[in-house]
Amino acid sequence: MAGHFSEFGLLPELVQGIEEIGWMLPTDIQAEAIPLILGGGDVLMAAETGSGKTGAFCLPVIQIAHETLRDAKQGKKVTTSPTGGPEKWVMSANDREPSFAIDDTGLLCQSREHTKWQGARAALGVTKGKWYYEATVTDEGLCRVGFSTAKATFDVGTDRESFGFGGTGKKSFSRQFDSYGEPFGIKDTLGCYIDLEDYTIMYSKNGNLLGRAFDIPKNLHGSAFFPSVTLKNAEMKFNFGDQPFVNNPVSGYAAICKAPKDLVKKSQQAASTPAKFTNVCSPSSIIMEPSRELAIQTNENIKNFKKYIPDPRPTCTVLVGGGDAREMIRDLESGIDIVTGTPGKLIDFISTGKLKLDQVRFFILDEVDGLLSQNQSETIKSIYNKCPKTSMDGKRLQMIVCSATLHNFDVKKLAEQLMHFPTWIDLKGQDSVPDTVHHAVCRVDPTKDKSWASLKHQVKTDGIHENDKLNPRSLTPEMKSEAVKILKAEYLLKAIEEHKMDQAIIFCRTKLDCDNLEQHIIAKGGGNRNNNKYSCVCLHSDRSHKERQGNLAAFKSGKAKFLICTDVAARGIDIKGIPFVINITLPDDKANYIHRIGRVGRAERMGLALSFVSAEKEKVWYHKCESRGRGCYNSRLLEQGGCAIWYNEIQCLADIEEHLGETISTVEPDFKVPTNEFDGKVTYGQKRSNKVGNFSYHTQEIASSVKELAALEKKAQLSYLQLKTNWQKTAA
Repeated sequence: MAGHFSEFGLLPELVQGIEEIGWMLPTDIQAEAIPLILGGGDVLMAAETGSGKTGAFCLPVIQIAHETLRDAKQGKKVTTSPTGGPEKWVMSANDREPSFAIDDTGLLCQSREHTKWQGARAALGVTKGKWYYEATVTDEGLCRVGFSTAKATFDVGTDRESFGFGGTGKKSFSRQFDSYGEPFGIKDTLGCYIDLEDYTIMYSKNGNLLGRAFDIPKNLHGSAFFPSVTLKNAEMKFNFGDQPFVNNPVSGYAAICKAPKDLVKKSQQAASTPAKFTNVCSPSSIIMEPSRELAIQTNENIKNFKKYIPDPRPTCTVLVGGGDAREMIRDLESGIDIVTGTPGKLIDFISTGKLKLDQVRFFILDEVDGLLSQNQSETIKSIYNKCPKTSMDGKRLQMIVCSATLHNFDVKKLAEQLMHFPTWIDLKGQDSVPDTVHHAVCRVDPTKDKSWASLKHQVKTDGIHENDKLNPRSLTPEMKSEAVKILKAEYLLKAIEEHKMDQAIIFCRTKLDCDNLEQHIIAKGGGNRNNNKYSCVCLHSDRSHKERQGNLAAFKSGKAKFLICTDVAARGIDIKGIPFVINITLPDDKANYIHRIGRVGRAERMGLALSFVSAEKEKVWYHKCESRGRGCYNSRLLEQGGCAIWYNEIQCLADIEEHLGETISTVEPDFKVPTNEFDGKVTYGQKRSNKVGNFSYHTQEIASSVKELAALEKKAQLSYLQLKTNWQKTAA
């Protein structure tokens, strides 16, 4: 069965590693992504955690790293263009600027730089004759196209070695921009003519000649002239004559690809020596993860996958906070090919020169929506800008971006800025709730449920109202906010009792909330953390690396029943069959709601997700200070120079419902779920039965409709028979 993986072109040794960990068939995301990544393209993928996306990008990256090391060891020569060498008329993979992209055909060019021009030249040029090629604008933006010598800059028409015609209708040479012809834009096709007998250049637009544009100066006579282009956030497709032209050239001119070899010269920038590969501190792949746990998990997967790869076997390491820094440095100094790390740690090693990026071939962003929610956009761009856009062997930097959803505005914006011709693999689509997940909200209303008054000394809250004069007899906004915090802690215990929860992930908004809730649950268990009924562990970035690993292992093994964590800490946790998720507070980002509740209802197992929604605005911490909350007690509002906001969960709920296009059902504070959900009463954490649950209930529900349908069918049949009888009488 594992042969299905080998059908993608994976090495037998990789398939052997896959077999050993029990993977028999590729998942959908693996089947889609692996061939694309092996083929050399940028890939943007969306799939749930647990869908196999880590394997989808790790397997091809390991294989390419191995093949690159093997080829370098054997001294194999490299090619210099996407089509296998410089003998074809294509845009040069080497003679271009860093952010200028050329697709695998060598003909489609793109630049997504918004602020500066990026350019390239063809791999071949001509020295004599009368030649023609076409360039079509395939996306809106600024374009300038023409001819240049090998000495010219990539900004066509801005020096004395190049000649350009731009979309504004201006021709240019040596920064002299003059009106010529007419403007052009998307879907327009430019014909570019060069006469190296009379030494003139002219253009056409959609087949209409625009007249002579330039006389080539005598000092350039005898030079080779290369088709050239410069773009600013634009895209153009070239045709040198291998395909039929949109508009044939005028008499006397021929397709430039027909130029005889003795009149053709190769680009001076074509690579002539094999790439030089050094291991020390110069990885071929950088994988960025939003959390330590996910980074460690990815690195472990890589180790398992590459177990049977022959020498030279790619090396790997993980760079995360809380680990042994000396061991990380030793790893880097010994030579590493695949580095997985969190943003802060990657930047630390890059900035100190211990991690070089001069050999990077792959830049992979896993859970990019999580990275962006941590405000890591500038870190991502900083690392991207330091990576070579073209390797010494002519290969372009490949980006692989994984996200919970591709419909996030920030994700799409980042992809547009950094990726080139990415293939979208969207196995998730717009956010929706799986039918194996029952999700409901419980409104927390301190004006209706006054039990908080007797509980206020039993629940430790976040201290944001420490300096407020709170009086239970006076329901000020501050008092109601404090009451909500108390009720939420108590409602958690009620929900655990009602559903006899034996395993649940509990999401809190802040690390402080996690700590307080952990203590509250431990207190419920008599002060014993390992109390069988209320055993719990906490997971967030302030806990030590060793403690986090131990806590996660305890939860996975079932030794701890409840995992209390923040959004960021929970990313990448993939534990099948979790029956319950509880949101103590709704997430700041509506897309994270799906990410949270998607922790249940996996592997066809039923799951219940409960969210506590405050009916009143709740004052919460929102630290913008340098310490990010560490030792900060400034409870003034942000606009007053403090670190607090009023959180409106009713509005958050409305945003989530609008995002999902559905109204989320409500349960009372007793947390009893209606018996007719999911075709009858279900056992959360268990697979849904194929039998129809509560058959008698459904029979009663549809009985009247079935009776009415039977009556209508009888009436239709009688009507047909009556019409048939009348027709027969008329015919007779």
